Amino acid sequence: MSDEKPTRRDILRPLHLLLIALGCGVFAMVVTLVSTGAFTARVNTAIANGSYDGLTPVALGLVVGGGAFIVTLLILAMLILAVDPADVTKTIDRPVLYDDPEPEGEADGEQPGRAASS
Repeated sequence: MSDEKPTRRDILRPLHLLLIALGCGVFAMVVTLVSTGAFTARVNTAIANGSYDGLTPVALGLVVGGGAFIVTLLILAMLILAVDPADVTKTIDRPVLYDDPEPEGEADGEQPGRAASS
């Protein structure tokens, strides 16, 4: 492990967020294409003959993939708004979800502002 600690700005770069949203959109599109039978001969011959009713699987896959891209991008943007701007330049030297270490005076188990019970 390197001694170099990344900042939140390094972790939350806009290009990374766009690539995450693009990956989610492509995944949703591929799942839609596979589940609608876009790669089967029966669906492709029905589309070629003009007897396929409704939206073609490719068009439906593009709509679902685009919707998933937009929704993922909006959700990630809303989550970034929860980050305190002062924390953006701080280095991350421990896991984010761990509790804060105890302050110096509270190591013996007493809570601040409470008198010790006798």
